[in-house]
Amino acid sequence: MSTNKGSLPPRSSGNQRSGRPQPNSTVRPVPKKNVKKRGALARMGRMLLVILIIVILAVLGYGGFLYWKFDQGSFGVDQPVKAGHSASEKPITMLLLGTDNRPKHPSNLTDVIMVVSLNPKTQSATVVSLPRDTYVELSGYKKTKINEFYARFKSKEKTSGILAEDEMKTMMGKYLDVDVDYVTVLDFQGFRDVVDELDGVDVNISENMCYTDSVDGTDIDLKKGPAKLNGDDALDYVRYRKSNCSPKTKASDDFDRNKRQNEVLHSLVGQMQSLGGVLKIGKVLDAVDDNMKTDIENEQIKNMITTYWKISKENIEFKPVTGTWRSPYVYINDEELDAAKKSLQDRIAGIAPTSQN
Repeated sequence: MSTNKGSLPPRSSGNQRSGRPQPNSTVRPVPKKNVKKRGALARMGRMLLVILIIVILAVLGYGGFLYWKFDQGSFGVDQPVKAGHSASEKPITMLLLGTDNRPKHPSNLTDVIMVVSLNPKTQSATVVSLPRDTYVELSGYKKTKINEFYARFKSKEKTSGILAEDEMKTMMGKYLDVDVDYVTVLDFQGFRDVVDELDGVDVNISENMCYTDSVDGTDIDLKKGPAKLNGDDALDYVRYRKSNCSPKTKASDDFDRNKRQNEVLHSLVGQMQSLGGVLKIGKVLDAVDDNMKTDIENEQIKNMITTYWKISKENIEFKPVTGTWRSPYVYINDEELDAAKKSLQDRIAGIAPTSQN
């Protein structure tokens, strides 16, 4: 398992957003040194770094340049790929976990849980996302929220002798009825920098969003309509939950945030596939590299790049699973869970999506 390439800097305190342009205007990237301190609401943005690993490792890019970039660094594990297991030959299934683990705020709660299956023959992918509060009742495991398993496995590594990442692959494979090949754990610390490197992300904000917190410097003020958001505003866009402004803006739940996540993903895919995105991809990769660890072999990452760099975003099937919230859990909709399992299994079996997104 590779380790993070560098320590994540603590967030600076205070509100860094006064006098910023309205979200529907062109926003210049926020300098990295001014990234503000986040409080409890920052948990809502963890899902976004998952977007990056899907985009960069599986979905897009300029093949030759990316191959060179990975040759220069050490993004994955320095081990050979097993014979017959190249991403160019067989389907690959990856578990993607997102945390907010920082030196001064350690956390192994995985508030982002996604499973991605990619098929080289059909050039298609399925992305299944699960709410962090999903109640899991699985034989051989404690009944608890899905986002607590990684932390539990981490705490038992020394006594069990099994890496938490391997435990997660086994557990999630059993939960979704698929074999999970790889796992990647991501911090969302670098997301703002990535969006800023791409000069913002284009979205269509469905409702006004307003929330402020003078203690941790949070200042969400997004207006309904088309907008180009910088990294800070993009993080606010997907993590927004409720309003304390006057007048209050419409509240948002985990399922609304999943929809906004997919919207941002589509936009990032398009921007990364543009000439401008290709020219900036080196800096984007650097931002991701500093905030991830993975058990994907370096050679396999190259295989994935050369195999999937032309995949169409219309061939990526998103299957966010929803459910019913009854505190403190989300009780998953069984029909949606079954549909998500089938979609993953179809991708692995070489069945292309029946409808485009």
